[in-house]
Amino acid sequence: MGTEVKARGLTSNQLKLLAIIAMVVDHCTIAFVPYSSWAYGPLRFVGRLTAPIMCYFIAEGYYHTSNLKKYMTRLFVMAVVSHVPHNLCMGFSVLEFWQATDVLFSLLLGLIALSAYNAKDMPVLLRLAVIGCCCILAYPADWNYIAVLMILGFGIFHRSKNMKSVSHAVVGSLHCLQAVFTNAYVTPLMRTGIFVSIPILRLYNGQRGRKSKFIQWGFYIFYPAHLLAIYLLKLALK
Repeated sequence: MGTEVKARGLTSNQLKLLAIIAMVVDHCTIAFVPYSSWAYGPLRFVGRLTAPIMCYFIAEGYYHTSNLKKYMTRLFVMAVVSHVPHNLCMGFSVLEFWQATDVLFSLLLGLIALSAYNAKDMPVLLRLAVIGCCCILAYPADWNYIAVLMILGFGIFHRSKNMKSVSHAVVGSLHCLQAVFTNAYVTPLMRTGIFVSIPILRLYNGQRGRKSKFIQWGFYIFYPAHLLAIYLLKLALK
């Protein structure tokens, strides 16, 4: 009976595939759909599903990795690799990384913040300082400190599905409120798509699904590859 219950729901592979689809929709909308189009808002709404799922599995990865340093190194390397495709695709200067960079830097800083939180041998004030620095350093990255806080919430309440949902909702509300004070092309209404991922993540059954190196590295490789493909397509259409 226990095995049957555990088998219900969605595996991490299925959730990551959903995140990839939503991410492609979001980035293609930014690249090819005019802001004035009726389709722009609904498509960006769909795109809000991606980051929470990514943050969720960064937090899960913290508790399941056998080598945290290698995990962080892998994220850092792919963040550096993804910087140029991201900024080209999104129309930012490649050289001014302090102005804009990719989401993998936010994810890395969220992982560092979660590690600091759990470093019980570190003084509390120092842990808070590290977490604060991670939020500040994430500012130019896609999803900025929102990703850092979301990873922290998922990690701190790792054993409670309900509390993870509560922290998800709180950080999601902050994400929507953030749009009120910025000139981003995502309104508070569009950003409410972040809440749709709450019931979706509650369907996670704790299983990975089929294990393979291709799937393990697939997302890391796909992220910069699809950004570069969108950028080249933009050039071709011009």
